[in-house]
Amino acid sequence: MHWLIEFILFFILVVTALTALNVRNLLAAVVAMNVFSFMAAIIMVSLGAVDVAFVEAVAGAGVIGVYSVVAIRLTSRKSQD
Repeated sequence: MHWLIEFILFFILVVTALTALNVRNLLAAVVAMNVFSFMAAIIMVSLGAVDVAFVEAVAGAGVIGVYSVVAIRLTSRKSQD
């Protein structure tokens, strides 16, 4: 039964990665990558690497996601040449 949970988590991981690659909106891509990082952290917890999962959740899904959203919000959509 444990392998089924890991398979479902891995499937969600692949779907979020493909979504982040194919979406045209940058904010949606950042959200998809945050979900990807969080799913990676959950898979690491299921494999027993709790300390690595904690770092992935804090750095990958937390800090990097917030920085990416702020960077997208601070940029303009049109060039001012």
